Amino acid sequence: MRPDQTLTYPGLPERVAQVLRTLADAGHEAALVGGSVRDRIRGEGGIDGDWDAATSALPEAVAALFPGASWGNRFGTVTVGGAPEVQVTSYRTEAAYRDRRRPDEVRFGASLVDDLARRDFTINAIAWLPVDLDDGIGRLVDPFGGRADLEAGILRTVGDPTERFEEDALRLVRAARFAALFGLAIDPATEAAIGRLAPTVGGVSGERVRDELFRMLAEGDRPSRAIGLLETLGLLPIILPELAALRGIPQAKAVPGDALDHSLAALDAAPPGKPPLVRIAALLHDIGKATTGSGGHFIGHEVVGAEMAERILARLRVAGADAQRVAHAIRHHMVAYDEAWTDSAVRRFIRRLQPLGTDLLFALRRADNAASGIGPAGEANQAALERRIAIELDGNPELLRRSRLAIDGHALQRDLGLPPGPRIGRILDRLMELVLDDPSRNRSEVLVDLARRIDAGDEPP
Repeated sequence: MRPDQTLTYPGLPERVAQVLRTLADAGHEAALVGGSVRDRIRGEGGIDGDWDAATSALPEAVAALFPGASWGNRFGTVTVGGAPEVQVTSYRTEAAYRDRRRPDEVRFGASLVDDLARRDFTINAIAWLPVDLDDGIGRLVDPFGGRADLEAGILRTVGDPTERFEEDALRLVRAARFAALFGLAIDPATEAAIGRLAPTVGGVSGERVRDELFRMLAEGDRPSRAIGLLETLGLLPIILPELAALRGIPQAKAVPGDALDHSLAALDAAPPGKPPLVRIAALLHDIGKATTGSGGHFIGHEVVGAEMAERILARLRVAGADAQRVAHAIRHHMVAYDEAWTDSAVRRFIRRLQPLGTDLLFALRRADNAASGIGPAGEANQAALERRIAIELDGNPELLRRSRLAIDGHALQRDLGLPPGPRIGRILDRLMELVLDDPSRNRSEVLVDLARRIDAGDEPP
């Protein structure tokens, strides 16, 4: 073992050290593996915040050492609770992956090196084996040269790249994420295998693609690098063909580039989050332009784009409430505010955005403005609109929902003799519009009179 293969781990969380110590005291070998080791070598504290250990102990023995730990899968992973949580997996080897996701057979009782051999990339196939936990001293077990690859800035698979990617096609997408996040060049053989096997990503479930995409968008200050790599590697047309279709769509903006370039710039200008909804909205906000372009204009692209975004997010199994918020922001991102808006116009705008609100929309607009090269002017315009909204909300908070009208559907049935049904809803919607124009109308006697005129076809002024 070379001297530089000794690695100190200052600041190792006590809970993590306790798990490793408990396993060692019981006579089992135990090592840290995965992202925490990779990030420590890189001089970082851990981007994912995940703590993974591998051990020679069988899953039953691990679970017995940690009362309250959970273990319910055939892959030998025991979750040891605490702060932080530690995932402890027994050393294993794996048989073929006929479904390109899960091994057909898992065999426990392997060595640490054998366990590392089943991992995806060399930078993730490094273990830290404790020597002195009190002082955070350990040695690296690095049979595939992961540390050297990190230092050289190279991403390569463990062993034959075709075999690794055929085991799990999601690894093709993970290659783009790791390469972009850590600034690595993809090894030529690994890149060639990605190109050959790119179509296999189409068989990966929407949930797994979503999780990988969310991590891409949540990590780092330039998530566009990962999306750009997906395009370069031929993966973007398979994962997000609607986004890939923006390449070559021209648009007239202060910042040069096509519609995909603009979308990627908006992505980088958007703030992160978990889930990264603003970044998702920024990435997808102009996808309607691929089918609505005419004479340099994209009329209605925001409406078309919102509908497309809903379908994409459903395909990715994004939670319904999150998908609605993203589509809502895309649908309204082209609002053109100016100071000539009347107070009633501001109230109508607020009403139109209920109940999903404005936070995601306004964050998207700021990213869009920055990517369009109108940052300062766009920010001033956005701030002016938000001031107008705040004024209206302060003065008329009860007017933003139809249920805050001074009368309801029961009153209309009683006072006008109307039967229940959609006719009642249409009258209430019109009454809400009239009250937004003039809040002083929100009195029951006034609204009943207005409702009677609406129902008779005598439209009030």
